[in-house]
Amino acid sequence: MARLVLKFGGTSVADLDRIRNVARHVKREVDAGHEVAVVVSAMAGETNKLVELCRQAAPMHDAREYDAVVASGEQVTSGLLSIVLQEMGVNARSWQGWQIPLRTDSAHGAARIGEIDGDRLIERLRQGQVAVVAGFQGVAPDNRISTLGRGGSDTSAVAIAAAIRADRCDIYTDVDGVYTTDPRIVHSARRLDRVAFEEMLEMASLGAKVLQVRSVEMAMVHGVRTFVRSSFDDPDAPQTGDGNLPPGTLICDEDEIVEQQVVTGIAFSKDEAQISIRDVADKPGVAHAVFGPLADANINVDMIVQNISPDGDKTDITFTVPETDYERALKVIEGRREEIGFGAIEGARNVVKVSVIGIGMRSHAGIAAQCFRGLAEKGINIRAITTSEIKISVLIDSAYTELAVRTLHSLYGLDG
Repeated sequence: MARLVLKFGGTSVADLDRIRNVARHVKREVDAGHEVAVVVSAMAGETNKLVELCRQAAPMHDAREYDAVVASGEQVTSGLLSIVLQEMGVNARSWQGWQIPLRTDSAHGAARIGEIDGDRLIERLRQGQVAVVAGFQGVAPDNRISTLGRGGSDTSAVAIAAAIRADRCDIYTDVDGVYTTDPRIVHSARRLDRVAFEEMLEMASLGAKVLQVRSVEMAMVHGVRTFVRSSFDDPDAPQTGDGNLPPGTLICDEDEIVEQQVVTGIAFSKDEAQISIRDVADKPGVAHAVFGPLADANINVDMIVQNISPDGDKTDITFTVPETDYERALKVIEGRREEIGFGAIEGARNVVKVSVIGIGMRSHAGIAAQCFRGLAEKGINIRAITTSEIKISVLIDSAYTELAVRTLHSLYGLDG
């Protein structure tokens, strides 16, 4: 017998038929003798409708009331799933974030989880009751409902799994696992049986949309084994496979991965923009003059390239920001033109970041050289480069996205 947390996203609970299918997945685990907690999102499209209603009511609405409105979607789903489970003979009860309680900070609309007291849930689970928890929500210090931001149900699920000391957190989604890259671009992409926490964190932050970044961070910190699988698989299919698991991808500590490939996957992000500041005075403090104001404006800067000035007088600084922050970043820099002292500012939105990821890169030399040579042979120019122990990211023109991903996927032997 194991203690499991099962999380179902919006597409998995889009209507009553799909909710009934979810209930069959839950009942299968209950019938197998497991203690089960379920975390659900709002029905597909429901949160968007609620957000739009708030916008129409008042463009500058109160964030606390916004949370009260948008959190209602998950409340509906948790209640409906509990009703369906009860109809199937399963002892189930719905739980809202404040009933657990899942405590957050006061940043309404984008709250972060502070603590969860899992004792009440554990007590109910031991009594054989299925807890159906509304994801995406908690309770703020002012005792009002708070929400965790888009994708927050993944984070809720992992946090609850940590709080109740679950053996595994199963994330049911509309894909059947984590792939070596986007199979829509590379048809030979393979589903990975296991991925290390660090690799998944890089993949999630670099463009892979399977899991929300904060949920992976939390899973890694608390050592929550997380399993990504499809909610559209037949609930009655045999639960066999790697480690007696059904088809899917287990995200776990790297010690659980027996055979580690040098490169695990290729990720890409189209949500990038490049900014170049020309003829900047090459003097101490200039980098802070550029990046300090951006940090104050809560604009994340990723890749940074500074040219070496041959005469020690002028230099160029190039960096990337999220595409959604592009215009704002330009205004911030322009507003500091006199303080920074630059000649011109240029920008580009037609760029993409392509990343090579793998924990095996720590112990293998020449991975970066392979990447650069492979792209050069295809005539792909690199605008910027950033690296870490387990990743290499390059910024290229967006027109070469598919060619670059396919080239690197094949180069590192990832084709199925």
